[in-house]
Amino acid sequence: MSKSFEDKVIIITGAGSGLGQVTAVTVAKDGAKLALVDLNSNGLEETKKLILEVAPEAELLLVTANVADEAAVKNYVDETVNKFGRIDGFFNNAGIEGKQNLTEDFGIDEFHKVVNVNLNGVFYGLKYVLAEMKKNGAGSVVNTASVGGIRGVGNQSGYSASKHGVVGLTRNSGIEYGQFGININAIAPGAIMTPMVEASLKQIGGEEGWEEAGKEFVSANPMKRFGKPQEVANVVAFLLSDESKFVNASVITIDGGQSYKY
Repeated sequence: MSKSFEDKVIIITGAGSGLGQVTAVTVAKDGAKLALVDLNSNGLEETKKLILEVAPEAELLLVTANVADEAAVKNYVDETVNKFGRIDGFFNNAGIEGKQNLTEDFGIDEFHKVVNVNLNGVFYGLKYVLAEMKKNGAGSVVNTASVGGIRGVGNQSGYSASKHGVVGLTRNSGIEYGQFGININAIAPGAIMTPMVEASLKQIGGEEGWEEAGKEFVSANPMKRFGKPQEVANVVAFLLSDESKFVNASVITIDGGQSYKY
């Protein structure tokens, strides 16, 4: 049986937890060679363990890096090329939410911190990965935006501004690089039950009441539930595969339809 990612080299940032981790396992099962990047080295080891359980032959490179540091981004790209020779796919995914607050109370340092990771980190990744893909005349990129990148969510100035920026980078770069055989898209997940969303609910409802806050949070969703990380990973895998090459500069919402509800 052929594997759709056989011999494909994929970089995933934010690979130590959440959507990055589940996507890494998903494409590894399909034969991908993986460069896994995260600030949390323990998270990377956990992802490695999960991958080797389902794909014992998988070729992996683990890089502990802060995506907000341009030199660290250049380094994870260089290390990937040194080990595997090229880059076929890039899940440009690492991100943080930041502390929730009204805009006037949001905090300048907090704003810069969130934008540095979520927007600058995505830009640095594009800058260095696209240069490599252009040499090869092919590649697929998936940036992680958010429903917070296509509409306002409240109390999240840094997150919303940065994720709207990711949408802009995606559309702009997709239009620039289509001529080089590269397609660039973004996903806009809604309420997916990841560690980041759990932490967000704890900001709203506290340690005791976060599950109740979660139920209330999804009551407005047409599907009345949280999404599963695997449901996002399946879409990302499709967008990284050769089956989606004419999908370009698009933003795919994965939110049960909530962002289209009046």
